[in-house]
Amino acid sequence: MKPLYPLTFKPQPKSRIWGGHKLRTLFDKPFSAAEKIGESWELSAVQRNLSIVANGFLKGNTIEELIEVYLGELVGDRIYERYGVEFPILVKLIDAAETLSVQVHPDDATALERHNAYGKTEMWYVLQADKGAGLYVGFNRHLSPAELYERVQRNTLTDALNFVAVQPGDMFFIAPGTIHAIGQGIVLAEIQQTSDITYRVYDWGREHNPATARDMHLDLAIDVIDYSKKTTAKTPYHLRPNTPVPLARSSCFITDLLELDRPMARNLADNDSFIIYVCLDGCATLRYASGNHILPKGQTILVPAAIADINIIPEPAVRLLETYL
Repeated sequence: MKPLYPLTFKPQPKSRIWGGHKLRTLFDKPFSAAEKIGESWELSAVQRNLSIVANGFLKGNTIEELIEVYLGELVGDRIYERYGVEFPILVKLIDAAETLSVQVHPDDATALERHNAYGKTEMWYVLQADKGAGLYVGFNRHLSPAELYERVQRNTLTDALNFVAVQPGDMFFIAPGTIHAIGQGIVLAEIQQTSDITYRVYDWGREHNPATARDMHLDLAIDVIDYSKKTTAKTPYHLRPNTPVPLARSSCFITDLLELDRPMARNLADNDSFIIYVCLDGCATLRYASGNHILPKGQTILVPAAIADINIIPEPAVRLLETYL
C-alpha cells in the first residue's frame, strides 16, 4: 500500500436556526451565503455524517473506510483495539449568531444503556466574541430536580444558570452532566467525543413557536444533570509561545495549544496515536518524511499515527489546537 500522509476532509456545513455567516467570512468556508450555518463538522465519524478525504490519492474515501484498510497505522494500535473502525473524535467550528438551547450530554454509561453510543465530553476554545457575549456553564446555585423542572415550566431557568463573559482565547471543558449553552455572538472551536447525543432542556421560547420548535428532552436530562453549584467555569492556562500549552486532559482526548513564531518539531510516536491539528489563526507548513502540507486558517488536518515525526513551520506565525489520545 502507498504510505499514509496528513489528511484533510471536506467540511460539512450544518444549517441551524441559531447559525450565522461567520464561518464563511472568517474561515473562507465554501458555504452558501443564503443559509444560516451554525456548525462546520471538520472531522466526523458520526454515522450518516462521515468525513470524506479532500486531498491526495485517498480523496473521496470516508474516515471509516480508511480505518478499515489502515487500522492502527492511521489511528494507533491501542486506539484501534479500543474503538475499532469508529474514529473517536469529532471536531467542529461553531458560529452562534443566536443563543443555543440550554442542554446537557450524558456520560458513556448512560449513552451506552440508552442509545448504544458514546457519551459526550467536549471542550470549547473561543475564537471570536462580540461585546458582552458569554456562555452559560453550570448553575450559580445548588438546584434540585424538582426546582429545575419548575423553573423550566415557569421560564425562570436562566436565573439559576452561571453566565460567563468571554473573550477570544478562553477555554472551557464541558464534562457530561454539565448544563450549558453557547451565547449569541460567539465563534468557537469544539473538540468532543464522537457523539451526537444532546438533551435539550430549555430553548428560550423557541420550543413554543411552531416555526422554530425542536424536540425537547427534559425527561431524559433530569437524571443526568449535575445539580451542584459551578464555582469555576473557564479553564485557566498560561500561554507560552513556542511551547505546547495543556488545555484539556481526559481519557477521551488530550488537547494542547501551540502558538508558534518559529519552527517546532513534534514526535508523538510513543503515544501510539493520530494527531489532529486545527489552525485557529495564521498559517503553517507541516513537513514530514515524504512531503509537506500548507495548513491555512480554519483548516483541520489528521496526521496518521504511522507518521512518527512532523515539523511545524509557521508562515510567519500560527496558532493551533493539537489533539490526540
